[in-house]
Amino acid sequence: MTDITNFLDKVEKPARYTGGEWGIVKKDPARVSIRFAFCFPDVYEVGMSNLGLKILYSLINNRSDTYCERVFAPWADMEELMRKNAVPLFSLETHECVGNFDLAGFSLQYEMSYTNVINMLDLAGIPLLSKDRSSGPFICAGGPCAFNPEPLADIIDFFVIGEGEEVINEILDTYAEWKKSGNARLDFLEQIAKIEGVYVPRFYDVSYNEDGTISGMVPNNPNAKKTIKKRIVKDLDSIFYPESFIVPYIEIVHDRIMLEIFRGCIRGCRFCQAGIIYRPVRERSRERLVSLAKALIKSTGYEEISLTSLSSSDYSMLGDLCENLIAITEPHNINIAMPSLRIDNFTLDLMDKIQRVRKSTLTFAPEAGTQRLRDVINKNITTEDIAQSTRQAFEGGYSSVKLYFMIGLPTETEEDILGIPNLISVIGDQYYSIPKEKRGKRFTVTISTSCFVPKPHTPFQWEPQDSIESFEGKQRLLQQAINQRYAKYNWHNADISYLEGVFARGDRRLSSVLIAAVKKGCKFDSWHDFFSMEKWKSAFDECNINPDFYTLRRRAYDEILPWDHISTGVSKKFLISENEKAKKEQTTPNCREKCSGCGISAFKGGVCRE
Repeated sequence: MTDITNFLDKVEKPARYTGGEWGIVKKDPARVSIRFAFCFPDVYEVGMSNLGLKILYSLINNRSDTYCERVFAPWADMEELMRKNAVPLFSLETHECVGNFDLAGFSLQYEMSYTNVINMLDLAGIPLLSKDRSSGPFICAGGPCAFNPEPLADIIDFFVIGEGEEVINEILDTYAEWKKSGNARLDFLEQIAKIEGVYVPRFYDVSYNEDGTISGMVPNNPNAKKTIKKRIVKDLDSIFYPESFIVPYIEIVHDRIMLEIFRGCIRGCRFCQAGIIYRPVRERSRERLVSLAKALIKSTGYEEISLTSLSSSDYSMLGDLCENLIAITEPHNINIAMPSLRIDNFTLDLMDKIQRVRKSTLTFAPEAGTQRLRDVINKNITTEDIAQSTRQAFEGGYSSVKLYFMIGLPTETEEDILGIPNLISVIGDQYYSIPKEKRGKRFTVTISTSCFVPKPHTPFQWEPQDSIESFEGKQRLLQQAINQRYAKYNWHNADISYLEGVFARGDRRLSSVLIAAVKKGCKFDSWHDFFSMEKWKSAFDECNINPDFYTLRRRAYDEILPWDHISTGVSKKFLISENEKAKKEQTTPNCREKCSGCGISAFKGGVCRE
């Protein structure tokens, strides 16, 4: 056990490292046969806001033979003290060194956390390359970024593709049997490679063409499958969901009850990876959600419930659910929050219901400033939808709106960019058309633009990404064009988006770049205080890799992509069709209106089954 008591008065937010919060699981490590370190490659406040951590932490700890403990990336002040005093990376529950666990599982939510994965392994004293590990924990990873696992292929022992609740017990059962057998490490990897949804990178050989593209990816082990299919939960009512959460001592990013109402999305936005990898749509029943809400209110004491999903207002029983939740939340002054609102099915009646306790800022994501570009990305909302919904909100007393857009989308023109301030004017006209005595005060519209990053398994996976210079030029154009006094403009760092694009569509040759970058001091790359483009450029140069190869070029449909052996269930034929429709500015109806034959019906669940 690691003693950190002498460090706590020297670091910012010592509660990041102490553990002992309300709701943690306490077990005697001597009475379990498997110790699992759930590693989140970011700071405590971010990791503790992750719903996947909450679910898997409780699910794994439901096993009598396993103890799941949490591990987070230490902030720079704590890391400095740890390295100076030779203190290895430790868990919060028992302060045990991660190197002494049986398995260490990383949650990959964002490509720019990859350097933290490597830095955490180094802090734990674990060899960075999978091939160099002859003992110690097996290193696994899952989450949305695992759908292109290749940039971490030389580092991670095995990946879990899909939803962890569906497969984690099979992996732990296999580990328990292997541990009893006393067989070599390779035997365990061969056994789990047989499990659907598990990918062991070392069991595949990759070859390359002279131009740097992939010429082939072939299994080199009889237990390795040619295609790794994702795992999904078919029935959300029957699958495990925690009835208690850990309640941190310090404020975290999402400091509230998270009530997951459904998975998947019916909409089919062509830029959205989550909309593909989480297909098909599967809903929790109203009765199950109300039961979970009651239990979580009782066990946590939180004063807000967030209805979580990719598009919360698309939940088919939303009105009834809200009525039932209000009956149990309003008497206790508990607020209901609903992120991920669709602007085309926003209703004032709904918002009045769920925000009786307190009103918050409304957030919408039009994504593009013109109807033409919204059709290209299949957003399926109109300017009229935006005007009508914001007017309803202003008539209901709301006066603050946040709008999210992307720049750099395929086929984008200067006219599309200038459509954003035009749309802001439309919204402003709605507010000022309401009599002064009937509208809210302090009218503000906050605009945020992210830089479009083409993601694997989407219709835009073949498209080139804008250069850094192009992104920054478009940001300057918007800064100059947004001149409404009530508007505030925020934008994302183009350098970071460029690197995100490199690793989103990268291959396993990038493992060496990641290790080189960490050795140069790269970590917490999504945090502006830490990010250094100069260090990254040096790492690419050292490894003789041109990052433009992964971002700036268009892929041919017949090119072998690094993630082609990973199956989401959505067919390549469908993705190509959607890309071609985007070029023609043609839209596709949502899944409830009409099935588009994406291929996900093979899973026989959710909307497809209906």
